[in-house]
This record gives sequence, C-alpha cells and structure tokens, in this order.
Amino acid sequence: MEKNLEFPELLRLIDERSTAFRATVAAAPGLDAPVPSCPGWTLFDLVKHLGGGDRFWAAIVGAGPADAPPAEAAAARAALELPREREALLAWLDASTQLLLDALREAGPESGCWTWWPASQSPQTSGGVARHRVQESAVHTYDAQLAGGDPQPLPVELALDGVEEFLFTVCATPSAWPHKPTAFDFHAAEGLSWRLTVDGDGARITGIPAPAAAAGEDAAGEGVDAAGASVHGTASELVLYLYDRIKAESLRVDGDAGLLDLLRAWEPEEK
Repeated sequence: MEKNLEFPELLRLIDERSTAFRATVAAAPGLDAPVPSCPGWTLFDLVKHLGGGDRFWAAIVGAGPADAPPAEAAAARAALELPREREALLAWLDASTQLLLDALREAGPESGCWTWWPASQSPQTSGGVARHRVQESAVHTYDAQLAGGDPQPLPVELALDGVEEFLFTVCATPSAWPHKPTAFDFHAAEGLSWRLTVDGDGARITGIPAPAAAAGEDAAGEGVDAAGASVHGTASELVLYLYDRIKAESLRVDGDAGLLDLLRAWEPEEK
C-alpha cells in the first residue's frame, strides 16, 4: 500500500476539485439542467448541496470535539438561501470552499470533531473530514460534468485514495454481517488492492497485494485466499461504482456478483 495523502495534499485537492466544479457550472447551458446521477436534482440543487456541505463541515471542524454537529450549523444549512444569478452563485460557492479550507488549516489534521462515522476505520478528526470532503467534491464534480454531457474520470491520485477512504468510512463497522461470512476485493488497475471482510464481527478493510495473475484470470494476490466477489477497474471507476454512479456491469467482476447486491443493500445497525 502506498502512503495516504498528506493533509496539505488533501486541502489542495479540495480546492482543485471545487475549482473544477465551478468551471463546469460556469460552462453549463443553465442552472436548471438535470443531474442524471442525482435523480430529481438540478445543477442549482447540486451547487447548494456542495456549498452548503462545505459551510456545514467548516462549522463542525471549528467547533472541535463534540457529540453532535453544532445546532446552529444544521439550522443554517436547512435555511440556505442562494442567489440565482450565476456569477453571484459561483462567488458564494467559492466563498463556501474557502470557509472549509480556512477551518481545516486552522484546526490542523489531528484536531478532533464530530463526524457521522464513529464506528468506522476513519478517524473523527479534521484530517478525516478533509479526506472525505476531497471525495465529496470529486464525485459531485463528476455529477456536474455529467449534467453538462461531458463526464471526466476522477484524477488518479485522488481516486486511489478515494477507494480506501470510502471503504474505511462507509463500509467498516462492528455490526454483524447478516449473511455467510465472505470477502470482497477491489482491485485498481493502477496497482492497489483492498479487501473488505464481512462476518459476525462486522466489516473491516485491509490492503492486499495486487493480483499477480495475467489479465483475464481470476486470482487473488500472492498468499491471499480468493474473495467471494472481486471487482476490477480503474481507481476512478471503483470510486464511481462505490458511490453508485456507475453499475457493476461497467466493471469486471469475478466470483459471485450477487454478493455485491447483498453488500449494497446491507444497512448496519451501528455506524
């Protein structure tokens, strides 16, 4: 496994993806364009969601360790009123991202804060928030590009970190897997692989060797037992699959593809 992205790199990527998001919105034919990957949403709704999220998490990071997000932050997000004029809307979005980046810089990577993932393998720190917001910004940039008819793959560096970040944050849990114990492997074409093991003790993620077999063969990494299902694709494809932007049929799946449906439908009791 390569080392995770450092805190300054996470901040750079938040800024980079937010800039790409604003450029996509600026070039779109209209703010009422539908977002195919977010049914019922327009591009304006997507801007509100991403910018409101930046402001919400800026307040959370600024509040420090807590058992819940600041009540005023939740209320402010619910009551957001955004300008409808595009230039003003983009300025608001830029200011939202800067609020988040300023809060993260001031806190530093190790500062504790509330998160919705207390039972996961991701830390409840501003560094954990930064790592997750990179992926939020990246996936929603893809959503905006899709609305404009020109979706682009996620940057490789970001996507490689994003596969593990999703698994650590969203999938890891101490809640018991309600089915027969199994494992899911995720293999990025760029050379990194991860295993999600699920059983009565919950779900946990480890890095594993990349497959040593020739292309087209079904094999785990050297010394690793075969998984119940293995998903192969580029890092960007894996992230977009995990976020339900593309379907498993767009990827190579070895083993029992039906297990992926069980995983998608699983709602752990404790998160």
